[in-house]
Amino acid sequence: MNKLLLLGCLGVLLGCQEMPASTPDAKVIAVGDSLMAWNGTSGNSIPDVVERSIGEPVLDRSASAAWLQTGFDADGAPDSGVQAQFVPGEWDWAIVNGGGNDLMLGCACMRCSGVINTMISKDGQYGQVPDFLRRIRDGGTQVIYVGYLRSPDLITPIEHCKGEGDEFEARIKRLAQKEAGITFVSVQDVAQPGDPSYFSFDLIHPSRKSSRIIGERIAQVIKQPRS
Repeated sequence: MNKLLLLGCLGVLLGCQEMPASTPDAKVIAVGDSLMAWNGTSGNSIPDVVERSIGEPVLDRSASAAWLQTGFDADGAPDSGVQAQFVPGEWDWAIVNGGGNDLMLGCACMRCSGVINTMISKDGQYGQVPDFLRRIRDGGTQVIYVGYLRSPDLITPIEHCKGEGDEFEARIKRLAQKEAGITFVSVQDVAQPGDPSYFSFDLIHPSRKSSRIIGERIAQVIKQPRS
């Protein structure tokens, strides 16, 4: 394993911890990997920002190193990762992210077509991601799927993942365009070219500034009047 990939793995593993429910009456749940939970120890994670922005509690179940791909038990329940973080309930919204660990740790962002296809087909209609998001949506919950930061004009441990990330998110966007109740929120434009202040020390995860921008962007979707 090269040094850049090793640094990326360590950054993912050290990033965050699963947080408990702030109150039992939360109507918004957040699931995902360390992009979602980073800055949580200081109360500045993406779900923390959403909670403050909408003025309502958010149950954050995101966790470091979580994968989107998973196996399923005999009852069809997911065994692990982002999919297992979601718990059925009377949620108004589910904020979801994931897939980066599958690409970075599962195939090192090289020859990843099989991994991407397992998660989501080219037309966005088949795979574990569409199945997961539809399962949430069909339970009566609006879904917001959040993409990943990009690092323009910076040399980072994940720069070589850009092509795979772009393809993966293009497929999710196709899904959201065709499916009611699923919204894709891109954050590709958050980090400004050549500016490392949008990233944490590892140049992988979001700084507090980026978590704030992303959280406020998600909150705008939640606060929009429903049609």
